[in-house]
Amino acid sequence: MVHFDKVTKCYKRTMALDHVTLDLKENKIYCLLGRNGAGKTTLLKLIAGHINASDGKVEVDGKPVSTLKMPECVNFIENRATQFNVKVERLLQTAKELDDDFDMGFAQKMLEKFQLDKKKKYNHLSFGMQTMLTTLISLASNSKVVILDEPVLGFDAIMRSQFYELLTDSFENHPRLIIVSTHLIDEIAKSAEDLIIIDKGKILLQSTINAVDEKAYSITGTTKDVTPILSGLHVIGQKTIGGFTTAYIYDRHIEVPSNITIQPLGLQEFFINMVGGNTNECQL
Repeated sequence: MVHFDKVTKCYKRTMALDHVTLDLKENKIYCLLGRNGAGKTTLLKLIAGHINASDGKVEVDGKPVSTLKMPECVNFIENRATQFNVKVERLLQTAKELDDDFDMGFAQKMLEKFQLDKKKKYNHLSFGMQTMLTTLISLASNSKVVILDEPVLGFDAIMRSQFYELLTDSFENHPRLIIVSTHLIDEIAKSAEDLIIIDKGKILLQSTINAVDEKAYSITGTTKDVTPILSGLHVIGQKTIGGFTTAYIYDRHIEVPSNITIQPLGLQEFFINMVGGNTNECQL
């Protein structure tokens, strides 16, 4: 559905994407993770045709993508869309006029669920409500590809829970390719199937979340006991304090002696270690 072939994107002297090759399949929810400045938004804009690649090829639904050939099947509304300074109800009506497949019934239902005032102008909504509205419009579009860039920014815990319900319901009713860029990793795992980690413009990992759950774990013990065990394992992070070492592993599971503690690694910890958050004696 979405194909990147050795795609590079440079902004003057800054390389935002570095020879990225990536394939995203239809009817899946992908979680895109990366630190600020890792290249997430650049990747999303390339899919939508908002910017052009410096080198390489981007295709959506088998067709090349550029600013001159923006894919009609992609819905991507950037945060803080200031051009939306009209009433909420007018925004929905415009979306319906531009897209015959726009699900107005779903949109109206979600307006009520999230208590969005349809008489208010977009710029008069709180930042969280603005984000919820643009997310709602994207999901109601029923486009083949829906891109949500930090869709829960400004949400409290209740709104975030409601958003994940909205995302799941929308996907179950209309399966398609949905890409969610977010920092709240453990929460999106309830809805997403696949995980993509990008760092410094390169794809570090593309995997199912289930596979990560199965292969990511930590072992803790005295340094002299832990160090020999690490040989041949993919160690993504390591910390040593006061003679004790914790090693973060992404590999097969192993049997360990009773004096060593082994624990599953949450997605948040896994991500932090993958992008170098624990660099104390880090071994790759």
